[in-house]
Amino acid sequence: MEKAEKVKDKEKEQLCKRCKQSFTSSSNTSSACRFHPSFFVCRRHDDQKRYYELGPDDPLYAAKFYDCCGAEHPEAPGCTTSFHISYDD
Repeated sequence: MEKAEKVKDKEKEQLCKRCKQSFTSSSNTSSACRFHPSFFVCRRHDDQKRYYELGPDDPLYAAKFYDCCGAEHPEAPGCTTSFHISYDD
């Protein structure tokens, strides 16, 4: 009976704190979680990392993007994959 409870707990659905997807331990692989390791920021890109061009009428800090990959949409798919991490970990 004790073994069955351990297996049941192991397969309990958990919520990933990076991608906010539900997962079980059996579905958690090295590429199961897709996320951005950096923040969505509002500032100018470094000159060496110019992913966009501001228009002449745009304010200097009109650019919003993920600092890790330059994706400019807040709902852009993550640029990194890894194992899910639960809030319990």
